Amino acid sequence: MFEQQPENLQLFVKQLATEALQKSEPSAWFEVLYAKAKGDAAQIPWAKLAPHPYLQDWLMNHEPFASQQKALVIGCGLGDDAEALANLGFEVTAFDISQSAIAWCQERFPDSTVKYVVADLLAIPLQWHQAFDFVFECRNIQALPLNVRSSVISSVATVVALGGTLLLITHLRETEVEPNGPPWPLSNSELKQFESLELYQVKQLVFSESKQIDVKQVRIEYQRHNSISHSVQSF
Repeated sequence: MFEQQPENLQLFVKQLATEALQKSEPSAWFEVLYAKAKGDAAQIPWAKLAPHPYLQDWLMNHEPFASQQKALVIGCGLGDDAEALANLGFEVTAFDISQSAIAWCQERFPDSTVKYVVADLLAIPLQWHQAFDFVFECRNIQALPLNVRSSVISSVATVVALGGTLLLITHLRETEVEPNGPPWPLSNSELKQFESLELYQVKQLVFSESKQIDVKQVRIEYQRHNSISHSVQSF
């Protein structure tokens, strides 16, 4: 987790993000970070070289999946989450804005069935509109500033197919006051924007990682509206 990284790495990331904001290119810093890492995963704050444990937990509790379901991994980083989905039989597309990150994925998994592509969350390809049965979004929204948040949330929601599932993992803030970042945790009102985009909340899990008990995180399962009545469960 970002807060557990060495202070010099945290400061470097914040500097890159600040410079990108000053240039009105809020996502440009990801490529700089991956390129400067030169293959050293320790220089990527969120790189675990393993699937996210709360994605794995969700997947284990929802098998079996229908064959050839289409999955999308947003901001795929080094590819571990995408590979976990592919291993379960999903037809996976995984994208990142960083060309260096995508090349890194292809080098790590040369025989992968995952389609790794360079794409921008702020400019989602039109052919992805409601095209994916399962969408995984982990901490990409919070890596972008509040002035583009509504657009980013809309982009995430638009790729979920009718009856499809969005699994979202993010830091959560208790107030509407803009936080210092990155990351810029999501507020409850920002999360409610998904519901205005025809996604309803199925389950929510609040958790913390390691000793960072003051850093609240949430895993939320959303589903796109269809004709079936729905209810909300929290645990």
